Amino acid sequence: MEKADITRLFDFLTYELDHFPQDKAFGIREGEDWTWWSTNELDRYSRQLAAGFRSKGLQPGDKVVIVDYINRPEWVIADLACQLAGLVSVPVYPTISSTEYAYIFNDAGVKAVILGGGDLYEKVSTAGKETGVDLLISFEKRQECIYWRDLLEKDTTRIDSERAAIRSDQLATIIYTSGTTGFPKGVMLDHNSIVFNVKTILPMIPVSAGQRTLSFLPLCHIFERAVSYAYLYAGVSTAFTTPDRLGGDDGDLKVIRPHFFSTVPRLLEKVYEKIYNKGLALTGIKRGLFFWAMQLTEDYEYDKPYHGFAKLKRTIADKLIFSKWREALGGEVRGIITGAAPCPVKMAQVFSAAGIPIREGYGLTEAAPGICITRFDPGMAKLGTVGPPIDGVEVRIEEDDPSYGPGEGEVLSKGLNQMMGYYNKPEEDGKVFRWINGERWLCTGDVGKWVEGTNGMRFLQITDRKKELMKTSGGKYVAPAPIESKLKEEFLIEQVMVLGDNQKFVSALILPAETALRDWCSHKEIPWTTLDEMVQLPLVIDKFQRIINGVNPRFGKVEQIKRFRILPDVWEPVKADGSIGELTPTLKLKRRVILEKYAPLIEEIYNETH
Repeated sequence: MEKADITRLFDFLTYELDHFPQDKAFGIREGEDWTWWSTNELDRYSRQLAAGFRSKGLQPGDKVVIVDYINRPEWVIADLACQLAGLVSVPVYPTISSTEYAYIFNDAGVKAVILGGGDLYEKVSTAGKETGVDLLISFEKRQECIYWRDLLEKDTTRIDSERAAIRSDQLATIIYTSGTTGFPKGVMLDHNSIVFNVKTILPMIPVSAGQRTLSFLPLCHIFERAVSYAYLYAGVSTAFTTPDRLGGDDGDLKVIRPHFFSTVPRLLEKVYEKIYNKGLALTGIKRGLFFWAMQLTEDYEYDKPYHGFAKLKRTIADKLIFSKWREALGGEVRGIITGAAPCPVKMAQVFSAAGIPIREGYGLTEAAPGICITRFDPGMAKLGTVGPPIDGVEVRIEEDDPSYGPGEGEVLSKGLNQMMGYYNKPEEDGKVFRWINGERWLCTGDVGKWVEGTNGMRFLQITDRKKELMKTSGGKYVAPAPIESKLKEEFLIEQVMVLGDNQKFVSALILPAETALRDWCSHKEIPWTTLDEMVQLPLVIDKFQRIINGVNPRFGKVEQIKRFRILPDVWEPVKADGSIGELTPTLKLKRRVILEKYAPLIEEIYNETH
């Protein structure tokens, strides 16, 4: 198979089989030992499992959920098997509630679920009983499910003969993304959209056949899933792991010594925090050298040349300090791509200055996912931007909103990476697609502007989010409205705003209902003084903590509120002095106004060490 013949996702595996067959294509650590799967095994098992799906009555077009807490070769095999059988895979996050599973099962018309360990059986089976989904297949042996290996059929003649009929414009997967209404929307992606992304972006990544990569971001996210296809296309060896197994002398970074991997900003922040804390623990000359080297990173820019004494200082810092950082990451890293959430400039700057090149990708599930990427080639990256558009994708800034600054507007994109639409929700398509001069553009919901580089290249800079949907620094979407609505059902809460965009976790600003709080204090025989003083009392704070504890289980782990502040304020559409208030005329939150007003307090929330 030649590159031009790759039109379906499973063609990437065939391409690797034809050009770069490996003994160690995919691997996973089980205890202290590694289990490796060859390219031949991936091919054979995916075809045999596809035949097994058919033996259970699954037909082309049927929807199959794949869910697991960890990345593993079996996940990829199940995904490929779905494609080969003409099924539509529906990958979902493992941390969502059984209620959300039930919604997805109903909305997609799911026929079967392939699941991993932990509490997944309990949540999936609960949702399955409500929705009639009873074909449960497990990656791990358990009495209540069909073990995936028991489905393998030796005779794959039918599957092998039918694969040629699978079209590139055929629906391959439905990926559910969080919505502001609380219920997610199913993004429909055909083979074309993801194949286009992989074939376009791979040449921009510094990997080649036979090299080593790590995979630890969730495969249910389109970012890492597309990366997994790219690894097949490149013929590299991929080791699946988890973030908690990366570091340390026996961690997977040291064991695998990867040449490349993808990550999210939060993980870079954790690595940086560990490095910085080790520096703080040093004494004497070692401590001085560490912070001297850190200071040298502050003026770093991509492609910036250093000469004379400036170059000598960096050579010394590299030998004494930065080389140890690289060794902690395995010593072979040629590049890291961060995505799923905005990367702080500081992270890209510090690591790149230390000889660990960081580049940032930008996109969304509806774009399968890539729109822009800062590249490793000279002149193709600029700090604080997400790079130029990928080849074959057009980007325009829609400057039709006067509330944004000069040159700013919503980011729109157009290309073969566009989704087919939202499953079962054609009315939502009209909200995300815009027709301009007869062409269909995808509205990203992000606000951005163009920034010019030293070589005249234009780079996209994301400056804001138009939609209220938040994304944590770990790349997980959180819809604040349902959480806020549930909290406001509590009699002691007048107003609440959920925080967490680009942050490590979700928190909340809470305005108490003063009259209700007075009544509660009276009932508890707590003397009332002023609202300012009452919200600081441990007994009052404890009461609100118990409210939070009662609401949190209704939402997925990433959506649960970790910290909060009770504010003795009143939010209004217009202040008594006529100034702009915190609410719209219809009493909706003006999030940007509130964020600006309480910026120091919000910073305090996220800087707490306990």
